[in-house]
This record gives sequence, C-alpha cells and structure tokens, in this order.
Amino acid sequence: MEKLQNIRIAVDAIVFGYKNSQLYVLLIQQKFGTSDSYWALPGGLVKNDESLKDAVQRELREETNVSVDYFEQLFTFGDDIFRDPRNRVVSVAYFALVNPSKLEIKADSDAENVQWFKISEVPTMAFDHNIILKKALERIKAKLTYEPIGFDLLPKEFLFSELENLYCTILDKEIERRNFRKKILSFGIVEETENYSPIKTGRPAKLFRFNKQKYNDLSKEGFHFEIKFA
Repeated sequence: MEKLQNIRIAVDAIVFGYKNSQLYVLLIQQKFGTSDSYWALPGGLVKNDESLKDAVQRELREETNVSVDYFEQLFTFGDDIFRDPRNRVVSVAYFALVNPSKLEIKADSDAENVQWFKISEVPTMAFDHNIILKKALERIKAKLTYEPIGFDLLPKEFLFSELENLYCTILDKEIERRNFRKKILSFGIVEETENYSPIKTGRPAKLFRFNKQKYNDLSKEGFHFEIKFA
C-alpha cells in the first residue's frame, strides 16, 4: 500500500552579533501567523529549486535585509511532529556570527519587525525556536575550544581586552586572562598592529587584528585551545 507523505522542509537562521560587551541574536516579528504577532528566528520554507544554504540566505535577506556569506549547519529539528501547528515541518537550522555595526537591518517580506535581542532578554518565541537558540549557544561555546570563531564578531582592529571580554560573554564565565593572552598570541592567529585605541584613558593601548591566513593553516592541521577559567 502506497504511503502518502506531506512533510515540508524549512530553514531557520540563528544570527549572533556582539556589541557593547553583550551577545545578541537577530529576531523577526512575524506578519502572518495563527495568533497575534510573535518573535521568531528568521526563516521559512525551502523552494523546490534551491539548496538549503541558498534558502536560509534568501529568507534572512528577505526578512531582515541582512546578507551573510558563511553559515554553518547546526541541527535538524523534526522529532516533534507538532512543532509547527500549521503543518508537519522539518527545519534545518543554520547559525552565523556577524558584526552588527556593519549591518542595516530592515523588516521586509513576511516580517513585521526585526530587532537585535540580548541573549539574556530573548522572549518566548514561536514554535521550538527557543530550543533551537539554546542548541546554537551550546555549539558556539563548544567551538571556542577548537576554533577562534569569536573574531567574526569583532571589528577589523580591536583591543585585546575586547577579545577577552567576548570570550567571557559567550562562555558566561571569567577566564584566566594572562593564560588566555599567552596562548592566543602563541598561535599567531592574532597580531599586534601599529595603531592605538582612539580612547584616551591612561596608557595608550595597541590594537590587534586577526591573521586569517595563519588561522586557515592551523585549521588544516587541527586546532585545540584549552581555556582556563579564573
């Protein structure tokens, strides 16, 4: 007997940003839904003629005006067959790390509003999106021990203290800063520039930048970075 299948495939985008020593996530307020407007991760159904990555980039661009060059696949959510009350939907989630200062967000398509939310102030979202966000946070915390992903969240040149604060913010713990600085510099993935911070308080502080070529070389060999906590 032939079994009929009526399952839809969707994508969801978890876009993290970092500003003012706080970690943020980009959310939309949906224009259409089964009840009042609610906040959700950007995303939507995959078209028949597009790949999953093309779909998540399109949905993000259409709903928030944000374009992201690199997404990493997080997880597939579909074990809960009632996760979307409208249809049986399996969602493939992707996450990205961006610098919000370079982006102009604007609600469009089926989004009523778009906004950066502090991780600590994320509301109850539609569907299982709070679970998806939790999974994404767990992933980036784990990745910090074997991949310096935090550089995607910083400006091109930054104070070393900003890098330290970023790690503390994502991990939600105070790190052993002297050990952290020594190890990061020993890998050669961060290099000191000749420029100084424009903030004139106390002794002038040198700015640093990310050495992407060195990082790419290390990634091929295998990178492990043990973080010690204070």
